[in-house]
Amino acid sequence: MNAFLFAWRSLVRQPSRTLLGVLGVAAVGALLFDMLMLSNGLVLSMQSMLGRTGFAIRVSASDSPLPGTGQTIRDAVATASALTAVSGVAAAVPVRYGDGEILRVAGTQAVAFVRVLGARDSGQRVWTMVDGSQMDGDAMRGRIVVNERLARLLGRKTGDQLRLRASCGGTTAAPAVTLQLAGIARFQFDDPDDVTAGTALEDFDRACGGDGLAVADQILVATADGSVDADVRAAISRARPDLHPFTNAQMVAQLQAGGLSYFRQISLVLTTVTIAFAFLLVTVLLTVSVNQRVGEIAALRALGLSQRRVIADVLWESVLLVGSGALLAIPVGLVLARALDSILKAIPGVPDELHFFVYQPQALWVHGGLFAITALLAAAYPMRMVATLPIAGTLRKEIVG
Repeated sequence: MNAFLFAWRSLVRQPSRTLLGVLGVAAVGALLFDMLMLSNGLVLSMQSMLGRTGFAIRVSASDSPLPGTGQTIRDAVATASALTAVSGVAAAVPVRYGDGEILRVAGTQAVAFVRVLGARDSGQRVWTMVDGSQMDGDAMRGRIVVNERLARLLGRKTGDQLRLRASCGGTTAAPAVTLQLAGIARFQFDDPDDVTAGTALEDFDRACGGDGLAVADQILVATADGSVDADVRAAISRARPDLHPFTNAQMVAQLQAGGLSYFRQISLVLTTVTIAFAFLLVTVLLTVSVNQRVGEIAALRALGLSQRRVIADVLWESVLLVGSGALLAIPVGLVLARALDSILKAIPGVPDELHFFVYQPQALWVHGGLFAITALLAAAYPMRMVATLPIAGTLRKEIVG
């Protein structure tokens, strides 16, 4: 009988202990698999979200790709038009972000406090219409779109009048502007609790108490097919050295250097803990198994079984235990990841399309590699035990005992 079959029979003869070992390895393996998905999951999810917007570059007046720095792009419509002439640029959309109030049709009482997005859309969408017609450029002037949650809250239908008063730069502007509800839209970075409205850039400025000039926090740039984002970014920098363009990769890198690195640190710590636990669990189980079978092993050695063969038996036991648990850990880990992801996504401010746990082939390979190393290390001490087992002394002890 070869070493593999002999190890298999040894495990089958102790079903309770074997089952306990496999389930223990599966439990820690599932957690390990989830931590590997968490390590880069948020980064990959953010990259995917930014890619689905259709915009590859964000142009800012500040040296940060994130809005809210207080620096705005003046005459943003003209600037966006100039950027479309840059090689590799397919579209440029100026966008402004802020907060506001939806007021009653008559009076100044607020019905809802909303997040407001102002954009000069020119074919490249910054929101997706769910109900109603998509309007571009001047056709959007005097109109407003809302997300589904805000539509339910207001109880209004397409064509109704809404009054918007925006808050820009910490100052509440007055008077409010009256806009026509153009439909219901989906905003990609909304979380389930967000109430969001979108309107024309000029209307947003009037709602802030301005004179309707196009002021933007960012200009979103879509690159032409076949263009390299980094090359287009460099071309924009040459054309407008006063502005700061950032690719999606640069934006994610800045986020990763900040808050997103926290999840990678958690993942590293928990990965280390789970691997250590798996190592200890398998080592203990194999050591106990060998201790219970020292008489049998000594007898087999006396009958001519080589030292190399008994070492291989122990190694195969470790491989079977760890391998079975690691395979079972993958589906368990995927189910657990969905549950944990839903818990984390309940955090306020997390966009609905953002995920913390993202499957990636690399995680599967790392998972397998770590458990392969664990199987070898966990078998090291039990293999040393059987390799140095004194045959005559062990048999004498077994007979006397």
